[in-house]
Amino acid sequence: MAKERQMNIGAYLVGSGMHVSSWRHPLARPDASINVNALVEQAQIAETGKFDFVFSADSLAINHESHPQIVNRFDPIVLSTALAGATKKIGIAATASTTYSEAYVLARQFASVDHISGGRVGWNVVTTADATGETALNFNRDHHWEHDHRYERAEEFVDVVKGLWDSWEDDAFVYDKEADIFYDKSKVHEVNFKGDYLKVKGPLNIARSKQGQPVVFQAGASKPGQRLAARTGEVIFTSWDDIDQAKQYYQTLKAQLAEFDREDSELLILHAISPIVALTEEAAEEKFHELHHLTDPYESLKFVSGYMGNVDFSQYTLDTPASEVKFPEVNSIQSNFKEMKAIIDQEANLTVGDLYGRFFGPARKDAFIGTPTQIADEMEKWWKEKATDGFMIQFPLAPRDLQDFVELVVPILQDRGIYRKEYEGETLRDHLGLQKPLNQFAKKYTEV
Repeated sequence: MAKERQMNIGAYLVGSGMHVSSWRHPLARPDASINVNALVEQAQIAETGKFDFVFSADSLAINHESHPQIVNRFDPIVLSTALAGATKKIGIAATASTTYSEAYVLARQFASVDHISGGRVGWNVVTTADATGETALNFNRDHHWEHDHRYERAEEFVDVVKGLWDSWEDDAFVYDKEADIFYDKSKVHEVNFKGDYLKVKGPLNIARSKQGQPVVFQAGASKPGQRLAARTGEVIFTSWDDIDQAKQYYQTLKAQLAEFDREDSELLILHAISPIVALTEEAAEEKFHELHHLTDPYESLKFVSGYMGNVDFSQYTLDTPASEVKFPEVNSIQSNFKEMKAIIDQEANLTVGDLYGRFFGPARKDAFIGTPTQIADEMEKWWKEKATDGFMIQFPLAPRDLQDFVELVVPILQDRGIYRKEYEGETLRDHLGLQKPLNQFAKKYTEV
């Protein structure tokens, strides 16, 4: 009997919050992104709210336009070990780049943390978006690879990593003291991969974990990104301007799964939201405006610049029509850039000063700012109408907005029967309703 569909929820950990001015708020810990106790506290609050996972992003290069909570942060994989030790059930997803990593090392790191956590880890696959090209200079390269080349390498990279994770069949280690057999040599496999970008022999020197493999997260919306997601992704992050766009993407991506012999249930799509909740609408709006008033308009535009081709917004007044700004094509997150540019072209009254608040959820007044019932209603609407399978929540101010959400909104979702009251399993795959994958090498022999 198929399990009843449930809403999935993850929390984005980014220090004091996703809002660019969160660190300036009186309640904020300005050093939260490099304060392990602050991040552990957030993970524990999310676990109290029965979230599926907490998530840590990454950046491999910074500049003066970077988000304040990004310029000083932990390596996500290292942070995952601390979060695993401080929690018992909640999943832990971490970002790592396919463009600037070695497949064998990355596979070993994630497999190690998956064992340490008891099968609660996910890998967020990124090709590294970089509008400035500065990341390459930190990795002994002169140029950042073009978008499509990054995805070509990513296709090979994910295959290699998943192959390495299957180096050992689940019952390979027998530990037979009497017979002096540590492992069954017939159940260890080399990946022996040779592609255009990678050449890896294997096997990996660590066994499969309790959940088989870490869960594969992605956020691709471009055509190459969608293909990678449909072929290898299990949880996909999205951020669309409205529910109709979200529905269209949901249907488009799910329709591509059949090409790779996959079912709809094998891939979850989570929409990014930035809720602010209070007992009254007025109180919620007051919280929102508190953050808004802390923001220097030109400082927030520096953050926009990284998504819009490294534009120097200081040459424009805040009242300048956004349509007058010269935006070059970028070698970064192409789907984000194209969506932003389309909005600028279509909305005649949009000004330069409006851009941060228009494009980034933590600074945008939307239906996810309001009373507990209003936010629960909107979440249920998106979920029931299949615009999403759940939500990747980017709290504007942490831990305040996370704590408020857990105390005020989660009980409503639980009472409606669309969100868990208790964890029913032990692994991240259990929480997400994903099956433990069969070992690809053992499967081949089974089918013969």
